Amino acid sequence: MKKLLILPAAVCMGVCLLLGSCGSTSSVKRISAEKQRDLSGNWNDRDIRLVCEKLIAECIDSGSFNQFVRKNGRQPFVKLGTILNLSDEYIDTSIIANKFRNAIINSGELKFVANDGEVTALRKEQLNQADHVKVGTEAQVGNETAADFMLQGTVKTVVDQNGKTIQKTYYVDVQLFSVESSEIVWSAENSDIVKLLDRKSLKL
Repeated sequence: MKKLLILPAAVCMGVCLLLGSCGSTSSVKRISAEKQRDLSGNWNDRDIRLVCEKLIAECIDSGSFNQFVRKNGRQPFVKLGTILNLSDEYIDTSIIANKFRNAIINSGELKFVANDGEVTALRKEQLNQADHVKVGTEAQVGNETAADFMLQGTVKTVVDQNGKTIQKTYYVDVQLFSVESSEIVWSAENSDIVKLLDRKSLKL
C-alpha cells in the first residue's frame, strides 16, 4: 500500500502562492495625467479636459451672464441638464457635465442648483427631517432656489475610413437655455479632437 504524503499547511500555502504568481505577468505604472497616452484611440480623460477647458472659457466670457446681472441685480442660477452621448463609442457624459459644473462654479460667474437626481434625494431628506429631527432645526419645504438657465449638450463623432486607416472627429455641442422662455442664450461647439487610427497598430 502506498503512503500518502501530508504536507504542513504553511508549505501548502506557499506552493499555492508560488503557482498563482507564475501565471501573472501584469504590472502597474503610475503616470502623470499630462502624459496620458492614447491606448485604444477612443475618447479619454485628456480629451475631456481639453474640450471642457475651451468651452468653459467661452461660456464664462459670453455676454449672457453680464446682461442677466445688469437686468436682475444678482448672479444667475443654472441647473445641469443632460449631455447625451450620440457618438459611436461608450462615453460617460456625467464626467463631462460635472467638469463643466465644477469649473463654472469655481469661476464665480454663476451658481448651480441641484439637478433632478440630487433634488429627489434632497426632498426625501426634507420629509425625513420633518418627521424625525428636533423642531426648529429641520429644513423647510418650499424654499428651493429656482434655476434661471439649464445647461445641456451632446457628444457626436464623425468617422471617415480608408482601408485600415480611420479618422475620428469628436463634436461636443453645449447650449445654455433660459428656463422661462426656452431661449438659447449661449451655444458653442468644439471639434478640436481629431484622431487618426491605424487598425494594424491599435488592433481594433
